[in-house]
Amino acid sequence: MDIFKLGDKILALLEMVFGFWNNQISLVFSMLGQSPVSFKGGGPWAIIEGIEPIFVAVGSSLVVLFFVIGFCSESVDVKDEMRFESILRMFIRLGLAEWFVANNVTIMKAFFTSIGNLVNLMSAGTTVTLSIDSTQADVIKNLGFGESLVMLILAALLSIIVIICGFFIIYTVYFRFLKILIIVPLGAIAFSTMGGNRMVSHTAVTYCKYFLSVVMEAVTMALAIIVCNAFISAGLPAFTGSYADWAKTLIYLCEMTFTIAMTVGSVKGAQSLTSKALGL
Repeated sequence: MDIFKLGDKILALLEMVFGFWNNQISLVFSMLGQSPVSFKGGGPWAIIEGIEPIFVAVGSSLVVLFFVIGFCSESVDVKDEMRFESILRMFIRLGLAEWFVANNVTIMKAFFTSIGNLVNLMSAGTTVTLSIDSTQADVIKNLGFGESLVMLILAALLSIIVIICGFFIIYTVYFRFLKILIIVPLGAIAFSTMGGNRMVSHTAVTYCKYFLSVVMEAVTMALAIIVCNAFISAGLPAFTGSYADWAKTLIYLCEMTFTIAMTVGSVKGAQSLTSKALGL
């Protein structure tokens, strides 16, 4: 009887869930290729631009303070230190610190644009659509009542996992934008330490490393999604050759869900992976 045929209902459920995942991935790629300047119509960035002059003023004042601290810590005998090359080096350091404090946002915008263009180039022409293989769809349609009931329960469980993963991956991408917007104003204070000695200016180096890891995180996220999508498109593992058709379909759905969860894990750990890979 048709009432005992659950294959169509299982397929409809899976297609709905995979459609939801495809929409999430499309949204993720569009956000990863977007600059924080234009995120949410530029509203959050407008707030940052309004706050930035306060941090620039503080940073400009701190440049002089760090310069004096650096000079005092490096100078044992003022007469010996007052050589032309020493004075020139100190003024170059002071000028660079002031320039980076005043123009740090312009530099960051250039990085945002470059990384966004790189992500768009990576995602251009890349298939990120998740769909059920036609062979596996035919197997699901022709399942008996007992097998289809088990498959329906499993499909419902896998659907819940995929939906949770979909929301979590969007949360991770949104959180990246939040981190960027928060650390941008702090750049003026971090770069003001360039006016000091090497020990003091290490703060600016640390800030640059963290900033690059957060910005380059978008590239790692895009790579993780593209590679994991290739895992899904590769089909069934070789060891399933002698299994029954319904068992192959079961393994196929489990592997697809596992890969989706692995994609979310890779995206979540993108910043750490980027930092380790680039030595940041």
